[in-house]
Amino acid sequence: MKRLLYWLLPIGWMGLIFYSSSTPYQEQDIKPMLGSYIDFSFFKPVLNWINFTYNNSTVSIEELGVEGLIEFFIRKGAHFTVFFILLLFFYIAFRKTTQFKMGTVIFFSLFMTIAYAIIDELHQGITPNRTPYIGDIFIDSIGAVFAVLIIIIFHRWRQNTIKSDKFVK
Repeated sequence: MKRLLYWLLPIGWMGLIFYSSSTPYQEQDIKPMLGSYIDFSFFKPVLNWINFTYNNSTVSIEELGVEGLIEFFIRKGAHFTVFFILLLFFYIAFRKTTQFKMGTVIFFSLFMTIAYAIIDELHQGITPNRTPYIGDIFIDSIGAVFAVLIIIIFHRWRQNTIKSDKFVK
């Protein structure tokens, strides 16, 4: 039973991602909220240089307005963060419920996270007013890979701390 509880972390998180991906863009649009609480116009001269194409759309203050540009980066940051967390949850579930070595746990965690990122984008393709985009899969994957790097750094730090404690005693 306890093993099942560890798997509720990634399964529950995937459920939240699925729910979010099922919501049409208009219901997730935070630009009106951003504009009604804070006057972001002071960002205009600072962010005016940003201009690039993402999913065949120009991302700039001129095209999106200040609130739209901020929302764009919040949404892409959410992609990164959500899949960073999903990888951590898969890692915990595999670590606590299998006898796999760390490298295998990391491989399966990364594989499952990227697979779900692909499924999530395909799901957005059938959601009204949402579009799948491979660029979002890349952002999701970068979040997952960054989580792997954090796990490896933490694991090595922990091993070095344990080794140095043995020398002190």
